[in-house]
Amino acid sequence: MVVRVLGVDACPAGWVGVAVAGHAVRAIVHAEIGNVVARAGADGPLDAIAIDIPIGLADRGARQADLLARKAAGPRWASVFMTPVRAALLEETYPEALALSRKLTGSGISSQSFRLRDKILQVDRWRTMAPCTIVEAHPELSFAMMAGAPLADSKSTWAGVTRRRLLLAAHGLELEGDLGISGLRVGVDDVLDAAAVAWTATRVAAGAARRIPAEPERFSDGVDCAIWT
Repeated sequence: MVVRVLGVDACPAGWVGVAVAGHAVRAIVHAEIGNVVARAGADGPLDAIAIDIPIGLADRGARQADLLARKAAGPRWASVFMTPVRAALLEETYPEALALSRKLTGSGISSQSFRLRDKILQVDRWRTMAPCTIVEAHPELSFAMMAGAPLADSKSTWAGVTRRRLLLAAHGLELEGDLGISGLRVGVDDVLDAAAVAWTATRVAAGAARRIPAEPERFSDGVDCAIWT
């Protein structure tokens, strides 16, 4: 039986998914997460999906998943954005979200995290329609799990890209050719990140993945909030 999984990362074009079915690897790009998932599952049902986007939004304060992920990422800790509370994400502008976050939590939010607002809310709306198990993952934690330790080199450097491709290949994910996304607005780091969380999805499907925190938090949205590796 072929195990089919999907790893998804945000990119300038919307979303890039790396779909893995046995040894076959392909990429899918679309503006809507639901379309990426539908195309990935066109040849057969998916067993697990891992997405590099927050799933489970706090009402007040920081998510334990984010705090623990920052510690686990080591030198790559800054790649883990602190997720704004739900009410702040529902504001239309960054200044409004910043002010509300300070009111509700006592601290602000980064402009980078607010720029993910539309994608976070898109997944939040779609998640109840997911065709299989869907989990939140973070590529730096996935790569750290592959390597046995956090990576030292940034994914924006040649050494970092090379190290990540070698790690993926060593774990059965060969990224060859243009993956069918030539000419699309997808960065090298986006594809690497999607592939990394696809690897985590294979671990989820096999029942071998870990999560932080070990006991997920649950907020008013009723979602188990944890980051899987």
